[in-house]
Amino acid sequence: MKPATICRVQAAIHRRFTYSFPFAAIVKVPKDSRKGTQMSGGAQLTVTDQRRAARHPVDHKVIAEHRQLGDIHLHIVNLSAQGFMAQGDLQLERGERLVIRLPVVGRIESHLIWAHEGRSGFQFERIIRMDDLVKLIDSLQPNPRLRPRR
Repeated sequence: MKPATICRVQAAIHRRFTYSFPFAAIVKVPKDSRKGTQMSGGAQLTVTDQRRAARHPVDHKVIAEHRQLGDIHLHIVNLSAQGFMAQGDLQLERGERLVIRLPVVGRIESHLIWAHEGRSGFQFERIIRMDDLVKLIDSLQPNPRLRPRR
């Protein structure tokens, strides 16, 4: 097969795979060793940008459990299937883990990804299923204008 044909096949597989599995990692297309140039066509991404995931504004206060610090009060201001953002100063380091209890989902572990100027971002240890996320947002967002359209 010619390199251009291979690239079109890879692009078709890439489109079908990312449509079926939107949170899957995408492998960077390797350089063509014979010509020393990048193959044309297809996405040139190293990993799917999960930061582009839809965030839903919420106003929810929870008590998180920390292994050493015990209970920590969090104010969740937005939520996605991969994590949440909390407002308020936390005395935590990157990578530290918390367990929170959310309606519909129950107990879920999360770890601190970033903290800056009174805000902090946490990533869930597992992705919340879409149907559970919709139910969760419905229970946390009393204002129907803020809910995503279905």
